[in-house]
Amino acid sequence: MKLLFSEQNSDYEHYQFPYAVWAVPEEGETPADIFNAGFLPSSRQLDRFYLCRQVRVNLAAFIASSENRRILRKGKGIRVELLPRPQYDYTPERRQFFKTYADIKFGKDVMTFERLDALFASPIISHLLVFTDAETGGEVGLATLYLEGRALAFYYYAFYDLNYYARNLGMFMMTSAVALFAGRAVRHLYLGTCYSQTALYKTQFAGAEFFNGFRWSQDMAELKFIIKRDKKDLTQHLLETDEYRREFYKGDLAQITKESAFRVKIA
Repeated sequence: MKLLFSEQNSDYEHYQFPYAVWAVPEEGETPADIFNAGFLPSSRQLDRFYLCRQVRVNLAAFIASSENRRILRKGKGIRVELLPRPQYDYTPERRQFFKTYADIKFGKDVMTFERLDALFASPIISHLLVFTDAETGGEVGLATLYLEGRALAFYYYAFYDLNYYARNLGMFMMTSAVALFAGRAVRHLYLGTCYSQTALYKTQFAGAEFFNGFRWSQDMAELKFIIKRDKKDLTQHLLETDEYRREFYKGDLAQITKESAFRVKIA
């Protein structure tokens, strides 16, 4: 992959010069290679990715917890079907349902009809998980996915009937996806970014790990430390922070360097 570094706001007083890191796939690489390096798609065409703090589940390590099983029981009677995108009929009624959900959850017209249409027509959606209430026959939820063989599943946008809130439908959908792809021997399920306490629900699965900037970590105390730190007025980068290096890496920058997933050879 080729890396591009795009400048963000600088803080010259504290010598902080941040860059957004983009990855552009090269010939012979697949999106799974880029995901595995810690990047998520920043283009629905899968031709540009961004480095971020994201969560994935190592599905070989997944065993349903009592909480996972409780969530699955609450969704009893809801059928789950995995469909390739061409087999899903993107009807005007479904389009309006997704738009209404997005307006409520994200804000009015944050997801426009044009953006919604582009999403459902783009390569980033290869499959869909369709959730149907067996009693009524009504479709109550949909999760958009990118699948690449057994290498990865990417759980992207989810839309669901908010009248099913009491049954934890949103969490049922994600938990169902984890169980489904674990049963299919998929290596990893990627669940998106985690930059706040409210996003920690993505880590409630055995096998959960997050990308910390240089490696995939299974230490949820480390993730919570970083999230809490984000709320402070910061004058240092994370790896300059003695408390972080001491608590999670024995104060040893050499250990962090050794564990880094990145190695660059200058051409």
